[in-house]
Amino acid sequence: MNHLETAYFAGGCFWCLEAAFSRVTGVSSIISGYAGGITSEPTYEQVCSGHTGHAEVVQINFDPKIVSYEKLLELFFKLHNPTSLNRQGNDIGTQYRSAIFYANDEQKVAAKNSINYLHQEKVFAKPIVTEIAPLKHFYPAEEYHQKYFEKNPEAAYCQLVIAPKLEKLKSLEIV
Repeated sequence: MNHLETAYFAGGCFWCLEAAFSRVTGVSSIISGYAGGITSEPTYEQVCSGHTGHAEVVQINFDPKIVSYEKLLELFFKLHNPTSLNRQGNDIGTQYRSAIFYANDEQKVAAKNSINYLHQEKVFAKPIVTEIAPLKHFYPAEEYHQKYFEKNPEAAYCQLVIAPKLEKLKSLEIV
């Protein structure tokens, strides 16, 4: 039986990250949800208010024998703008911040090493503002948020925001 690991990333709208990471070989499942805040069992409306402290997060279950946590980090940094504070495109607010919620010390070290590498290599013109924090609790989002792109491929947001990210994903050598 394969041993799965779990990663938690926030990089703007969870619909985007969910759609992209679901296409990565070695990823077995993804759940959109909320983490990093103070409100227990938050709703989407509460998170959107900006008063819960939660970010929109994806929980990624993956087989590390097929895709490493480091590869997932690499993809994470290519799928969003980690230099934009509390914003990804037109999505604005702390719920859209860039964050890595680590599940163990190995993930914490890998996340810090990844950011250090990106700084050293000057991959981004601006400083990376991605938060690195321990995962305290993950709350799954409402059912209508799960597999959103798969269920609503013709929706305007899906066509204008998610579809271009998926096209970019095809050109990366990660999947």
